[in-house]
Formats: sequence, structure tokens, C-alpha cells
Amino acid sequence: MTDDETTDETRADGRGLGTESTRYRYLTEHIRDAVVEFELIDDEPIVRSVNDAFVDVFGYDPGAIRGESLNDWIVPAWREEEARQLDDRTASGEVNYRQVKRETADGLREFLYRGVPYDDETIRVSGVAIYTDLTEVTVNERRLQVMNRVLRHNLRNQAGIVAGYTTRLLDEFDEHNGERTQTAATLEKAARELQRLTREATDIEAVINGQTENAAVDCVPLVYDVVEQFRETCPAAEIRTDLPATTVVQADSRLRVAVESLLDNAVEHNPAEPVIRVSLATAESDDWVDLCVDDNAPRIPADERAVITGEAEISPTRHGSGLGLWLVKWTTEVFGGELSFSTSDLGGNRVRLRLPRASDRSVGSEHSDS
Repeated sequence: MTDDETTDETRADGRGLGTESTRYRYLTEHIRDAVVEFELIDDEPIVRSVNDAFVDVFGYDPGAIRGESLNDWIVPAWREEEARQLDDRTASGEVNYRQVKRETADGLREFLYRGVPYDDETIRVSGVAIYTDLTEVTVNERRLQVMNRVLRHNLRNQAGIVAGYTTRLLDEFDEHNGERTQTAATLEKAARELQRLTREATDIEAVINGQTENAAVDCVPLVYDVVEQFRETCPAAEIRTDLPATTVVQADSRLRVAVESLLDNAVEHNPAEPVIRVSLATAESDDWVDLCVDDNAPRIPADERAVITGEAEISPTRHGSGLGLWLVKWTTEVFGGELSFSTSDLGGNRVRLRLPRASDRSVGSEHSDS
């Protein structure tokens, strides 16, 4: 701590710091969060010590703030009542945990505040306040939310208009309008791709924002439902399955979106007649399940695979061709799993979703397929 009374204690052995006090001091000095020790006097939190991170984040001289009311220095006037309530909780021995705005030498910033009461009559400290700076994270999250919602809404609406009008143009053209027909078809394809991107963005938001605690699902009927759906909508595709009677994994219905995306990818990016196989098997450990989608499509470019798996950095020219594989990756990771790519014995891609097997659950479901 930045405190005139700090002692220079040495290590008691080669592994740890000598005393509990020294270990505490060592911890607070080396964490990046701002830490303040304070004593409640007449309901006011009087600063007794601050760490170096507090000086860096708040910009106040420790000599000037020590012995002063913490609230007078960092609490904006219009948030005094909030601070008073937090101090009352500390005085009554309760731990505080709240997102707050506090005043620094450079203006307002947003923090995650944790207030921990300390009951020890031998020292002049009533509690410890810890401030984690959330300003950049919060601002960026809000900006992304606005951009995501506005762009997605506008893109969806405008892409729908373009797709609708180009479809009408295609209906009006005949074999004598070859160049115009090709132009209209290109426009329609681009508009449909924009609509697809907005749908995938919506799916990604649903996956990321959903609750996953204690989730478990039998993925066998889920996979069969997706396969039947694609057999109806893509009759030219040969879709095989290799599935057990039941396999319960740590996931929920959002897993369906990932399977749909993989089948869609295998169909859309295959210039030949698509051959797809969906299989489920125990991984190297019984605690894990591999859900694999094999195809005969052209290989996913190596650069794109590397970006998706995190082996390469995202750049302006290297970020993936769409949102589909990102959707699959983030869905898998939400459930504590892992996505990987390899070559399929069908000649194309093998995309593997490795998922945790759920604890002792059984859902009866009998299927037979080829």
C-alpha cells in the first residue's frame, strides 16, 4: 500500500511471504484494481491508505487524500445518497457489490465497486474498497449494441427490399434479356446473403445472451430434426447419419442453431451434389462427446480456419467469409466445448463440436437411420 507506515518484511521461507499482513500488502500492491483502506468516523469513510493502482486510476496524490473523506474526493454530488447507503451497509457488516460512477482527476469513470467490511479493533480500518475500471468495456459494449441493432435492422429491411424487387425483375425478363437477367440474379444473390448475415447476427446474439446454467439436452433427436428439415428443403443433398439412441450433452436448444449452420454451410458452399454425414461419438474421454459434420465440399480456406480457431489474428483482410462458423464456434464455447476442423473421408471438411457430456441424465429416444 502507498502508506508511510508500511513495513519492510521479508520472506519467512523460499515459497511464500512471511506474515499474513505482508501477503496482503504484497497482493494489494500488485493487483491492477484500485484499493482503498478506510475507517468509518461519524459515518464518513476516512482514507487510511491507497495502493499504487488507485493513484494511477484516480489520479489523486496519496498524501493529499489520506485522512480525508473518500466520498468528498471521488463521489459526485448527485450520487452522495448512493454512497451513503453503501457506507451504511459496510457499517452493518455487509459486503457491497455494485456498478458505480466515480469522479477521478480526469472526470467521471465507471467502476465495479466491492466494499468489504473489516472488523479488527487493533487497526484503524473499517473496510476495504476495491474499484475495477469498467469505463472502456462499458462504453464499447454500448457502442457495439447500438451499432449491432441499428445496422442489423437497417440491413435486414433494405436487403428485403432489394431482394423483393430483383425477384420481380427476374420474373419479367425472358431469354432475350440474358445480360440483364444475369445482373438481376447477382443482385438477388447479394441481397439474400445480406438477409442471411442479419439472421446469423440475431442467432449469435441469442446464443451469447442466453442462460446456460445446468443445461442438458439429448442432442440425438435435435440432430434428427435438423437433418429431416434439410432433407425436405435440400432434396439434392444426400445426408447420412451415424447416431446412437441417446446422447445427453451439456447444452440446450441453442445447439440446434449450430447444427443448422453447419449443414447450411455444407450445402451452400458445395458446387457438386452435396454429401453430408452427421455423427456422434465419445471423444478420447468418456466425459466428452464429439458431434461431427463431414461433407464433400471444397475445403474451408486455411486462413479462415486459423482465424476461427484462434491460431491467427483477425485482420482487415483475414476475418472469415461470414458469420456462420463464428456462430458455431461461439455456440460451442458457450457450452464449455471446443470447435476444430480437419479433412473428411468424404473428401471435404470435417467440423467437430466437442461438448461436455451432461451428468447422469437419460432421455429415451429410439432412432434408426442410414
